Amino acid sequence: EVKKLPTLRGRTVVNLFFEDSTRTRISFEAAAKRLSADVINFSAKGSSVSKGESLKDTAQTLAAIGADAVVIRHPSSGAPQVLAHSDWIGAGIINAGDGTHEHPTQGLLDAFTIRRRLHGTAARGRGLDGIRVTIVGDILHSRVARSNVWLLTSLGASVTVVAPATLLPIGIGAWPATVGYDLDDAIADSPDVVMMLRIQAERMSAASFFPNAREYSRVWGLDNARFGRLAPATMVMHPGPMNRGLEISSRAADSGQSTVLDQVANGVSVRMAVLYLVLSGNGLGSPTASDGRTK
Repeated sequence: EVKKLPTLRGRTVVNLFFEDSTRTRISFEAAAKRLSADVINFSAKGSSVSKGESLKDTAQTLAAIGADAVVIRHPSSGAPQVLAHSDWIGAGIINAGDGTHEHPTQGLLDAFTIRRRLHGTAARGRGLDGIRVTIVGDILHSRVARSNVWLLTSLGASVTVVAPATLLPIGIGAWPATVGYDLDDAIADSPDVVMMLRIQAERMSAASFFPNAREYSRVWGLDNARFGRLAPATMVMHPGPMNRGLEISSRAADSGQSTVLDQVANGVSVRMAVLYLVLSGNGLGSPTASDGRTK
């Protein structure tokens, strides 16, 4: 197995993260290094950003040091789009998650994982026609849910989102997804994939979106009893980080039906492909941003 390729030797990739991250940042770092790129990891904490530096000034600084690609995670929806279409920096811009908007590479790796689990080595070029995916949890604050709904339905899957009414966004009726409120009913429909999402408490104000964690887990958590009612072939997905015992039980997370570690492993390969396409100029013209719905 080839662990390192010379494809991006001499290129500089900056991971520009204004929010905490483990999987996405490490995944992009591993992807860039496996393509022989030089990697600079930037965290807002302890940097000039914490002293009030603007996104413009940060971008111009990165341009001055010769960044060829910037992988940006930002708490403001649309920040990668702004950066990509500004004249502050000429580097390729990759969206690693912007506010509650989108997380395109997570959608890509989730779709890739589903295809690989379904079709194995024959997955290349296959769609997801007829596959039923149920996404459960904090849909309101989840950029992962948004990217997955748009991409999975584009590939032919039918998607149902399940959450308490308080954790569904305004305008969800315009999404290409069915909306449900009862996880037990969703499980009874025998989905092919159940994707659990964590509660994003850091994006919630003092207002209460549900009575308490115990009540949420009782009604909307994939506990052992609900997991036991899933068909043996049903995939259990989670983008991480997981809150075991809240939205998902350890039995479900560690089972053979779980794709959690597959998602992490596949994320490196998918992000290698994204970096290659953005930086290689292989028929794509100038570097562009993966700024919203995954194409």
